[in-house]
Amino acid sequence: MPKNNYSAAAKQKKRKKPQKKSLLFRLFKFFFALMIIGAVLAACAGGALYLHFSQNLPQISSLADYRPPIVSTVYSDDGRKIGEFFKERRIVIPLEQMPPMLLKAFVAAEDSRFYKHAGTDFFGILRAMIKNIEAGAIVQGGSTITQQVTRSFLLTREKSYERKIKEAILARRIDKAFSKEEVLYLYLNQIYLGHGAYGVEAAAQNYFGIHASQMTLAQCSILAGLPQAPSRYSPFHHWEKAKARAVYVLNRMFDEQYITNVEVAKAVSELDTLDIKPRRNLYMEQIPNYTEYVRRYVEDKYGQEMLLTGGLTITTAANIEMQKIAREAIEKGLADLDKREGYRGPLEHIQPEQIEGYSAELPQEPPALDSIVKGVVVSIADDDKLAMVRMGASMGTLVIADMKWARKPNLDIAPYDWGGTIQRISQALEVGDVIEVRVKEKKEGSDLYSLALEQEPKAESALLCIETETGHVKAMVGGRDFSSSKFNRAYQSRRQPGSAFKPIIYSAAIDKGYTPATILHDTAVVFNDSSNDFTWKPQNYKEKFHGKTLLRDALAQSRNVPTVKIMQDITVPYVIDYARKFGITSDLSPDLSLALGSSGLSVLELVQAYSVFANQGFYIEPCFVTRITDREGNVLEEYTHNSRKAIDQSTAYVMTHLLQGVVEHGTGWRIKALNRPAAGKTGTTNDLYDAWFVGYTPRLVTGVWVGYDNERPMSKGETGSRAASPIWLDFMQQALEDKPVRVFPVPEGVDWAKIDAETGLLAIPESKKTVFECFKQGTAPTKYTPRPGEVEEASDLFRNDLIQ
Repeated sequence: MPKNNYSAAAKQKKRKKPQKKSLLFRLFKFFFALMIIGAVLAACAGGALYLHFSQNLPQISSLADYRPPIVSTVYSDDGRKIGEFFKERRIVIPLEQMPPMLLKAFVAAEDSRFYKHAGTDFFGILRAMIKNIEAGAIVQGGSTITQQVTRSFLLTREKSYERKIKEAILARRIDKAFSKEEVLYLYLNQIYLGHGAYGVEAAAQNYFGIHASQMTLAQCSILAGLPQAPSRYSPFHHWEKAKARAVYVLNRMFDEQYITNVEVAKAVSELDTLDIKPRRNLYMEQIPNYTEYVRRYVEDKYGQEMLLTGGLTITTAANIEMQKIAREAIEKGLADLDKREGYRGPLEHIQPEQIEGYSAELPQEPPALDSIVKGVVVSIADDDKLAMVRMGASMGTLVIADMKWARKPNLDIAPYDWGGTIQRISQALEVGDVIEVRVKEKKEGSDLYSLALEQEPKAESALLCIETETGHVKAMVGGRDFSSSKFNRAYQSRRQPGSAFKPIIYSAAIDKGYTPATILHDTAVVFNDSSNDFTWKPQNYKEKFHGKTLLRDALAQSRNVPTVKIMQDITVPYVIDYARKFGITSDLSPDLSLALGSSGLSVLELVQAYSVFANQGFYIEPCFVTRITDREGNVLEEYTHNSRKAIDQSTAYVMTHLLQGVVEHGTGWRIKALNRPAAGKTGTTNDLYDAWFVGYTPRLVTGVWVGYDNERPMSKGETGSRAASPIWLDFMQQALEDKPVRVFPVPEGVDWAKIDAETGLLAIPESKKTVFECFKQGTAPTKYTPRPGEVEEASDLFRNDLIQ
């Protein structure tokens, strides 16, 4: 029985085992089915999400036509860069112009699996998380280079999961559509690398002053370390952090087997010797007045967006050397004027016991020769005509000869007057005065420096020079210091030209039948304006009259009264219309005061007007910009020689001959030191508010203005001859130094005759003073000067002298 029972139980147990296996199998199938369903649902959800986030994504096809904002560059007449305009300072270059090590440095630092993944790198994200946790800071980013391109070109920088998903989708699309090299090209030209530099070329120029193609491995590692945080790793402001980041990049390159241990060591050693310096600001450093004019011109014509993002190449007529000469001539001329006007006093005054502490705060390094530095007067010895001045840790001597000009300012005293200079140092300085001094030299065998007293000029000046034959504006300085005042007094300011306007009046008179030998009456005259209850009595300089005078002498000596009489004869409207032929567009006073230069003109207007005389009667439009091309090299504009006949060539030459007389025998006498043919005219306004000299040689036409912005008068004697012509001369002597001497060509249509300087008639042997004069054909006098004892016919007197 038991046996049978056991057998039955065993059979029953055997029957139950298959049931348990069947249950496990069913459970396995159930969970497997759930997994399949979950996977399908996840795939569906993923697909749905993909479809959702794929909607309305930017088209990656726009990357194929890469046209980022790039720099517009301004060049001088010889192709040197003088300025840049940009919204983002980016200079696009092909991969071929980038060192191979630069590409490897960025790949190693930013995306080591760049050549292996398909736009997104999940392994890279995980690795970056681990690295950052280990470092306790963000040392490695999770985004691939392709994702960074996506973010920069196609998406915003919003931090959200939605943006990250879109970024990943677009990155994979980009990876399929573009080669790895094309992605790198976009990335390395687009990326921001700090201090206004976009792309590796701009950054190489920013930090090293070289092109990207010239960079060493050490320099490449500096740039490749910047994308994570350009400000934090700035080589300018945080060098140690930048260096540490560069070492990290080099180690990553070694890990990726891009470089050897030896190359790492060499690059790390080079990091300690790198010359990191801010990029030169060409706009401010070279010729700021000129480039600012160009900026306004291009912006007005093509729009600000085109200028700042269009990558224009702008070639100008500017000559860098002439611009430098012009700036230096103005600086010297204004410094000389300022000294002639007297010493305004020290910058400040401190007590003797404060000198030690004050000096300790000044720069302690030895002063550079010819520099202007701040110093403190520590002792004065009038008997020795000597003062001791402390400049930080250095000492210098100031002798009376180098500060005799330091009288108290007085507008009624000129340097050549009694009291125009000082005799003792104590007349101007005290111990404890803080002053400016120029370091002349270091005394031989001594630690002392020889000094000269200086002060910052307050007057302003402008200079503009045009190449005669082309109309090219070679130099333009609009003021003493562009950094303190961007107002360009060469073309934005309108100041009264005074007698510098007279050549236009005299030219108009020549075309009305006057000649250089016409006798004018320099005598008092009064004009009554009954409608305005106004009486005007024009005066000459120093209020003197000279009686009968040749037209030539009236212009050479800048006499006002004969000029007013000429204008009354030929009429004011005629002169105004005549002036328009010379390119003058400013408003002109419709009254006789115009004869004295009462209407404000720019330096540019007067220079272009005088260029008509220099160009034998032809007006040439002044040219600042000679050529503009777009980023593809298409020519947007190119200067052509745009000229028109303004006056007869014989009239122009007669005026040139007259204006040469101004230089040889008149108010422009200082210009004789040029030692080559030159013509020009001074200009001085009433009360000495403005001083001018505008003149020309066969090669160049140049104008100079000097005055104060607030229209306060200059000191006694500061006329166009004294204040402006020395600046003109200084500039022209250097500008023409290596140029051959030219003479003014004599055109057809002029005659020559020997004239008696007293009568204006043909000279006779008894004539005391004669002039070999130039006339328009057919206008030379035909009668001879009466011999002693003969009576001059009334008809030979000034034919229109009706207003005496």
